[in-house]
Amino acid sequence: MDFLDEILVVPLQQLPFFLITLVIAFTVHEFAHAYFANKFGDPTARLLGRMTLNPAVHFDLFGIILLLIAGFGWARPVPVNRDNFRRPRLMGVIVSAAGPISNLLLGILGTLVYAALHASGAIESITNEQLLRAVYWFFGMFIQFNFFLFLFNLIPLPPLDGYRIVEDVAPRPVRAKLQQYEQWTVFIFLLIIIIPGLRAYTIEPLNSWALQIGNDFFRLFFNLFGG
Repeated sequence: MDFLDEILVVPLQQLPFFLITLVIAFTVHEFAHAYFANKFGDPTARLLGRMTLNPAVHFDLFGIILLLIAGFGWARPVPVNRDNFRRPRLMGVIVSAAGPISNLLLGILGTLVYAALHASGAIESITNEQLLRAVYWFFGMFIQFNFFLFLFNLIPLPPLDGYRIVEDVAPRPVRAKLQQYEQWTVFIFLLIIIIPGLRAYTIEPLNSWALQIGNDFFRLFFNLFGG
């Protein structure tokens, strides 16, 4: 057990809540891509069985293991063929943005429920210490992770959604240049993820911003509920 605590990015006691958060956040993210791609005329993901809320379809085992032990990982990306869209650039932006926005909405929903439970006194009335701790762990992880995924996926570097959005909105000459140097920008992204010094100034601040967004929404909803 001590060995697992040393290699995992979250304490072993909190692991079940982290896994539940991953299942929901990644599944909804990839489903959102597939749903809007199909809606706009590209059935690729649907025909491959990817337009589903079944987590097993979207999970990449190696990506999840790496996330648990190294702090970064991935789900299986949904295949999208923009040539099937009537307006490829506009619809491509919407499909790319659908994933991060789904995480934003999950974060807001989680904060809404958490604030409602606090304002109603439901959480404070929990007398079982283990249950109370579990509630705090789950909502804390669920809210912050979904806001983090929203911010993280908007980074304009491949293979993230933010890059695809920039690629679709950029003028054609700029787009050609982006595609020309895409392999190098992927390399830059990997360096940012892997090197602790770079990660501390690029990726890690997103955690603080995600926490701040969650706190702001919590205060808003808590006040709305008359807490």
